[in-house]
Amino acid sequence: MRKGRLISACLLGVIIMCISGLDVLFAENGPKVVEDRLSSRADDMRIVVVYDNNPYKAGLETAWGFSCLVMGTEKTILFDTGGDGRLLLDNMKRLGVAPEQVDVVVLSHIHGDHTGGLHDFLEKNHDVSVYLPKSFPERFKKDVKAQGAKVVEVEQPLEICKHVYSTGELGTWIKEQSLVVRTDMGLIVITGCAHPGIVEIVNYAKGRFEDDVYFVMGGFHLGGAGRSELEKIVLSFKKLGVQYVGPCHCSGDPARKLFRVKYRKNFVDVGVGRTVTMQDLK
Repeated sequence: MRKGRLISACLLGVIIMCISGLDVLFAENGPKVVEDRLSSRADDMRIVVVYDNNPYKAGLETAWGFSCLVMGTEKTILFDTGGDGRLLLDNMKRLGVAPEQVDVVVLSHIHGDHTGGLHDFLEKNHDVSVYLPKSFPERFKKDVKAQGAKVVEVEQPLEICKHVYSTGELGTWIKEQSLVVRTDMGLIVITGCAHPGIVEIVNYAKGRFEDDVYFVMGGFHLGGAGRSELEKIVLSFKKLGVQYVGPCHCSGDPARKLFRVKYRKNFVDVGVGRTVTMQDLK
């Protein structure tokens, strides 16, 4: 009888160890979806647009490109760096943000209007991890390391910090990663240029992170799209359950106007200097 109880206890211990091992495996190799569903989300987050070709706040410079700060999360993240380092740093200064406040830089894709400000930024703060698509040229990676920053090559979806993820490289011709933030209201997706397709990115995020997409902002790459294509894209957003939209950068004026008409009060006017808080999305 004692022998039988001892065997049962051993078996139970093995099962518990296996389950624990699976938890570690999933935590290391993919977004911790289950854990995040049981914990608080990034609901004190704010997004500050520091570089864009669309104006918003007086006294800031506009130029073709995109960059925003994600603040209030476990780490402060600079998503893309615009095309000009001087302009990026000057806008950050005017908005009261010091380069030293940034912990992580995430680059969406290789184009200069999203990576051009990195060199000047790293001269001010090289104590950061730079998350970039694995497909970036080796020369680019070496230059970043030479400035003292840590390079993290991204291919698959991964956790950047608590509640903040990369979609991983998407697309074929121009590979691009987008940023995903988990909140109590759903996912926030931030895109650089959406070269893989804005609807495809939203659909992917919804499926991969197993949650509704609540807010999408950034470049939608719709500058040359016709009215019928734009109508289909807005309809797709509605069908996917996207509640708020903030197209900027390469989205194009026709797309911005149509999203404004269709989303009305749930359209977020995004331009350089705009700060988007969770209160703006309620």
